[in-house]
Amino acid sequence: MHLAQLNVARMLDTRDSERMASFMERLATVNAAADRAPGFVWRLQDDDGPGAIGQALNDDDLLLVNLSVWTDLESLRDFVYQELGHREALASRRQWFEKPLEPMTVCWYVTDGHRPTVDEADMMLARLREVGPSADVFPFTGRD
Repeated sequence: MHLAQLNVARMLDTRDSERMASFMERLATVNAAADRAPGFVWRLQDDDGPGAIGQALNDDDLLLVNLSVWTDLESLRDFVYQELGHREALASRRQWFEKPLEPMTVCWYVTDGHRPTVDEADMMLARLREVGPSADVFPFTGRD
């Protein structure tokens, strides 16, 4: 089994705005670091630039989608908190993204080789929001 994760964030402005420029400039570098990170398996990508910035979730163009698969939760945590470029972006996130009022990340296990869709990931996030953490669906912080 591998760990799938969805992280969504609502941008404070459109992706091509001046406000979002410094975030967008970092995105390719941070994604490349993720691709090389121990435990990384796959991430959603599209043709609109680095990552999956063209993916709209629930027809909301301001929601930025990050969907990836890792060998385990520890590998994902190591990348999120130890990779310098990601850590710096995380520390600066309030200059680009709204403060969330509900869970914006969700993790769940998938069989090796499975590549989750945006719709599948959205259903997992909705499930976490509606019923809370379980053994099957849990926040990035871990299972309750």
